[in-house]
Amino acid sequence: MSDEIIDISRYLKRKPARDFPRGAMALWGADGERSRFALPLWRIIHLAQAERGMIVSCEPGGHRTPEPFVVLDLGADPARTEVGPDAMPRYGADEAPVLLDREADGLALFLGSGAGRLWALLVDGGGSRATPLSSTLREDILFLAGECAGFLRLRELSGESDSVE
Repeated sequence: MSDEIIDISRYLKRKPARDFPRGAMALWGADGERSRFALPLWRIIHLAQAERGMIVSCEPGGHRTPEPFVVLDLGADPARTEVGPDAMPRYGADEAPVLLDREADGLALFLGSGAGRLWALLVDGGGSRATPLSSTLREDILFLAGECAGFLRLRELSGESDSVE
């Protein structure tokens, strides 16, 4: 088995949602194994017509301000790492991986729980998408988010060997 990340874009038989202007592309927190998140995050940002994608985590319960784990920012350099307290929905530890489409405000997707934290994928910025994602785009994003959840679990990036479920 290859240890390389495969770019699935050549397998997608449709045109990209939009082209990004050349310029900023900043990756934050992607040292070592975390660099594996770069390609799926880039594809998700592209499909959602956004500017920034990130893997975040927070403690379950009361104080739930998400903390960035990996950030890919196509709109600013250095990458914007701030996350508002309301950016992450009120997920429970046994939540299903449902995609919350906020249209122009981005999207949120629960990735799992582990290491005493809740993990999610958040996408925002750009503000150009005024319609919900098509079912095909949703499926592609869910597939790529599953790849991110797999990295957290199989590569033990969330802190425990059996952490993200």
